[in-house]
Amino acid sequence: MAQKLIYGIRPVADRLAAGLPLDKVFVRQGHLSPVLAEICDELRRIGVPVQFVPPERLDQWTQYGNHQGIVARLASVEAQRLDRLIPMIYEAGRTPLLVWLDGVTDLRNAGAIARTALELGADALLIPLQGGPPLSADMMKTSAGALNHLPVCRIANPERTAELLVHSGLELIACTEKGSKPLERGQFTGPLCLILGAEDKGIRPALLRVCSQHVRIPTVGPLGSLNVSVAAGICLYAVQQQRML
Repeated sequence: MAQKLIYGIRPVADRLAAGLPLDKVFVRQGHLSPVLAEICDELRRIGVPVQFVPPERLDQWTQYGNHQGIVARLASVEAQRLDRLIPMIYEAGRTPLLVWLDGVTDLRNAGAIARTALELGADALLIPLQGGPPLSADMMKTSAGALNHLPVCRIANPERTAELLVHSGLELIACTEKGSKPLERGQFTGPLCLILGAEDKGIRPALLRVCSQHVRIPTVGPLGSLNVSVAAGICLYAVQQQRML
């Protein structure tokens, strides 16, 4: 594990108390002490993934240091709360444009999408807590520094997130090769969230059902699909073309 780690109850608790970002926390399997259980509850409350692992793995990562059953992987990017970010976008006089990566785990793709999203006017990148890329130094590097400027929100519950977006006045638009509407016929002038899925599984069915538009990029080649970062760039360009008319 090349990413920077901290371990031990006090270091992790102090970082939480200071509000400093954590990417993921690994906790020893088995019975939890009251202190560890309290830390895990707080981590879940603020949206930091917690994974329970065998103690031998914690020993290996810390070279048999006194980890006290907890090891935290530091985040290079600080996640923001979506429910606070959306009102800020409206208050700034902007029409919200969010990009939601559903199941996209590849760091290079996620970083490339972040870079394109920033340059084409997106207000935030939404990444699932489970099944999403880590907010690591590698992702920061592949984004060419875009993640220093583009807010990132971690998604713990996709269904509740979709409800929040809709109730906040955003339209959910699925960008999928199986979409019923060609991209050029999509309507993108209002507040919206573009959803892109993993290249192997696509967007999860539950999210597809709540999307009001399913758009596809017409292709003429034999493969019938595009790399997700390329597809994101094409879709974001189409949004900006409409909004500048």
